[in-house]
Amino acid sequence: MGVDLRKELLRLLKEDEEFRLAVTGLLGIDEILKAIKSLQEQMVKLQEQVAKLQEQVAKQGEAILALQRSHEKLAASITALGYRYGIYTEDVFRDAIKYLIEDLLKAYEVRRWTYYDNEGVVFGYPSVIDVDVLIRDNEHILIEYKASIDRGDVAELAREGILYERVNKVKPKLLIVGPVVRKRALELAKALNIEVRATEVME
Repeated sequence: MGVDLRKELLRLLKEDEEFRLAVTGLLGIDEILKAIKSLQEQMVKLQEQVAKLQEQVAKQGEAILALQRSHEKLAASITALGYRYGIYTEDVFRDAIKYLIEDLLKAYEVRRWTYYDNEGVVFGYPSVIDVDVLIRDNEHILIEYKASIDRGDVAELAREGILYERVNKVKPKLLIVGPVVRKRALELAKALNIEVRATEVME
């Protein structure tokens, strides 16, 4: 009785491991399986690396956010100190303390006077002078904004008034505005006939 070769091969593949390995080796399947296994192992390692990288990025992100929060707190502290001790001036304070001169803004025209003081009248050396002027008819008011008004600010405005009169042939009134004025500055302003508008007087 003849042997069914097909059935015999199938039986050997199922039951004889050595035969099965020999056949797969001949067909190159074992190499394919090895390559697939290697790829799977590499994929697992890559996933582990990605997970570690994501963890590092998350930690770095937290560190960056913490740094940003610290920076914001520091900036707020610096700004607060600036407001308190006169580091910040110019446009910030013009907007912040407009209520102190609302009555003047309704009646006067606001202009910006910029002039190159080549003789150094104001600061003792050539410099650009930049100051607001309130004008109504022939009345001119020079106005300076300071975060914290001290004697030096008052004296500076007085010299700006002298320069303005020389250049424009008009003697201006002088006004200095700020949230805080030191007592010694207030006394000097009174002596120089300079009006002071502030919300707090400090020693």
